[in-house]
Amino acid sequence: MKLIILDRDGVINEDSDAYIKSPDEWTPVPGSLEAIARLNHNGYRVVVATNQSGVGRGLFDLETLNQIHKKMYRMAQEVGGLIDAVFFCPDVDEANPYRKPNPGMLLEISRRLKFSLQGVPVVGDSVRDIRATRAANAWPLLVRTGKGARTLDQEAESCANVLVFDDLAAIADYLTKTTD
Repeated sequence: MKLIILDRDGVINEDSDAYIKSPDEWTPVPGSLEAIARLNHNGYRVVVATNQSGVGRGLFDLETLNQIHKKMYRMAQEVGGLIDAVFFCPDVDEANPYRKPNPGMLLEISRRLKFSLQGVPVVGDSVRDIRATRAANAWPLLVRTGKGARTLDQEAESCANVLVFDDLAAIADYLTKTTD
């Protein structure tokens, strides 16, 4: 089994500084769902790890978050993709060990799937994603979509030794070419 862990906002779907608060606001990044399908067809299990502090801030509730994720699952399935699971942290407290940049959410994925994160690609668009990935001893990959371009400009030092791709589709191309 091969595993890949994806951040949600900015990697799979378009991001918003005002948060994604409803299924109507959830729009996939062009090519991201097809990239998930390609990864699946090349033996990858796809898991999502996402901070969702909008819940903790009272901007939307868990039922709404579930509806957003149902839309994401359905749209991925429509193009032949499968997202195995979504792990999320609704907390706003930076001290929560499950809230990225802390590694708790990634370590929980490892524990539940009984799978070492050593060498597992974790795709994000922010320094939080990179820091959590490094702390979990996984392999950080950065996309320019979402906050990725801004992250590269403002946090170049934190992005050192991190492979950078235009989007999730480019990562799928890279990973499937290196594993064929």
